[in-house]
This record gives sequence, structure tokens and C-alpha cells, in this order.
Amino acid sequence: MSRRGRLDAVVVGGGVVGAASALMLAREGLQVALVEAQRPTAWTREQRDLRVFAFAPDNAALLARLGVWAQVLAARAQPYRGMRVWDAASGDPLVFDADALGERQLGWIVENAVLVDALWQALPGAGVRVHCPARVEQLEQLDTGVRIGLDDGLVLEAQLAIAADGGHSALRRLAGIEAPVHDYQQRGLVAFVASEIPHRRTCWQRFLPTGPVAFLPFSADGDAVLDARLGSIVWTLPTAEAQRLLDTPPAQFENELSTAFGGELGALSLQSARAAFPLRRQLAHTQVKDRVLLVGDAAHVMHPLAGQGVNHGLRDVAALQTTLGAAQANGGDITSPARLARWARTRRSENALGAHAFEAINRVYSNDALLPTLLRGSLLGIAGRLPPLTRALWRHAAGK
Repeated sequence: MSRRGRLDAVVVGGGVVGAASALMLAREGLQVALVEAQRPTAWTREQRDLRVFAFAPDNAALLARLGVWAQVLAARAQPYRGMRVWDAASGDPLVFDADALGERQLGWIVENAVLVDALWQALPGAGVRVHCPARVEQLEQLDTGVRIGLDDGLVLEAQLAIAADGGHSALRRLAGIEAPVHDYQQRGLVAFVASEIPHRRTCWQRFLPTGPVAFLPFSADGDAVLDARLGSIVWTLPTAEAQRLLDTPPAQFENELSTAFGGELGALSLQSARAAFPLRRQLAHTQVKDRVLLVGDAAHVMHPLAGQGVNHGLRDVAALQTTLGAAQANGGDITSPARLARWARTRRSENALGAHAFEAINRVYSNDALLPTLLRGSLLGIAGRLPPLTRALWRHAAGK
């Protein structure tokens, strides 16, 4: 086995959160390596990525600090200025409006591929050493760092290792950190659709007894036919029902989807293939063990109810940037166990709160029991009629 020079950090996983972690650490002046099993496919304008995020302002600010947000905006990002959430059973909607909140936009709808492409393009210039394709096979925790063995025989030594390799994280397993899984027995069905009624740069979400269905406005890239009508849907459904809708003929699917939205957007027509992914809650018992830190889905997998999964993952990165910056400013040890433990406690607390809150909302609204049905629509309407509460809810979602 061969060894490379000592590093400050090794990041395992090159998705949005992992690439952002590696880039952030390099921008902070550290010597960083990124290990990824498969090089991402370069983003192209002609191919829309079915995996999209409702990107929050605080994470746009993080990517701006890392020098890649302008590239994301130049590629493809749809700003949204409104959100409308309502219950199919009863009650008034909860509405968020950029003008009422004094904001230019509430956030952006961005493809996963756009984010990954922008971050990977920035890695070489920042000095990040990329090992790809490569997988982690061994981990040895040392008094002063970690020793990581890759499947190609290379050994990397560093002060820190950061697991950003997803919900099935190999590095988390090697570190001996448990992450129990709660299976919701649901799948998130995704596709691009066109609405008969313009989306008005608004995110739409309706709660149904089977689970919420959401329409996220998406950039039509100058297509006059799809302008202001193209969107990405995320439809939460029981597993068997999701499979049925994946297999059903397009025309029947479009009719059922249009009905699910209660006619708010008129008829909806498919503009892409359909796909579905299993939904679960997975929270690691801790986000740090010795010199191994967990970020993103390696630490927490959440229900996609509010589109906050990647936002929480990038907040792990932003909080770590703040922690490292404070250590460097004070001349302290960036790998101080006490410092890393404080970061981990704070992040796990916020992530666990978010995961359980989204689960509770999904449980209350995704059933047809009498009492929740009588109460839940009214609760949305009450929140919508109290501007201070509406503002507080939005500020929390925006990371402010």
C-alpha cells in the first residue's frame, strides 16, 4: 500500500454536501482530499435532473462565500416568490409571499446536477486532491488523526475525516456509529409536469390522506410553450400506490395528479419520465466520534415534506465553517475534541428536531382520522392569518 503526505481533512462522498465540505475546508486554507466512488456526470442544459431542491437563502449565501453561487444562477435556478400550503380536507391555506415578507425571493428551485457540477468545477482551483473512482475500505482512528485505506491500495492520513457518503455511509459504519432507520412505508414520486394555469413563481403543496403532493416551479429556459408552467412534482404515497402510479398509463396518471391538486393548477401534463424513491427517517446517534465527523445524509435522512434535507446538510457545513474559523482566529486547535463535540451536539439537536417535526406534520396531515381532520386545516389558516407567526416560520425555513 502507498501513502500520500499528511492532510488536514479527508472528505468521503462527492455529492452536494460532500463537495461543499471539501471546497469549504480548502477555502479555509486546509489541505483536503475528496474520495468519491463515481465521477458525476457533467450537467447539460438539455437534460433536466429529476432530483431538485428548494434551496434556502442561507445556503445560497454559503455557496456565494465558496465562489460557486453565481455559476449556479447562470446555469439554471428558478427563484420562487410564494408558497401556498393547504389541506384537502378543510380550512384556509397557509400563504408565504415575498412582498409581504420584504424579500426579493423566498428561495430557488435548483437541480442536484447543477449544484454538483458547479462545486466539482471549483475543486481543482481550490487545491482539493480528488480520488475518484475510489472507495473507503479501512479506517484507523489515531491519537492525532485518522488513517484511511482506499480500495486502490492508497492510504490517506489526516487530522479529520468527514463522512458525506449518504444514508448508507461506509465511513460511518467503519467508525462504529449507529444510525437506526425508521421506514415510513412511503415513496416520493417525482417527475416534471406542465400546468394549465401558470405557477406564478409559487411552490404549491396540498396535504392528502395518502401524503402531501408538491409542485415546485421550474425554469423553462426560454421555452415559450412551457414558460411559467413547468414544474417539478414530489408526491408522497404509500409504497404500493406509488408503484401503481409509476406503472399506470401517462394519461391516467395526469388525470389523477390533476385531481390530487384539487384543480388549483388546472390540468397537469407529464414532461419527463417518472421515478420514485423510498422515504425514511435515519438519525445517527452522534455526528462525531473521535476524529470522524458526519454531515448530510450520512448523519440525517429526513422526510422530504418541506424540502429541507439538503438545506440541513449544508447547514452542517456552514456551522463547521464557523467553528473552524473561530478556532483559527483564536489560534486554537481546529480538531479540539471539545470544539468538535459542541459542533456535533448543536447540529444533531437541530437535525433531530427538524426530522421529527417533518414526521409529525406528515403523520397529522396524511391520514383521514376524524379529530386531526377537524383541526389541521384550521391550524394552517390560523397560522396564515398571523403575520408574525408566518414570518417566524419562513425565517426558520430560510435559515435566518
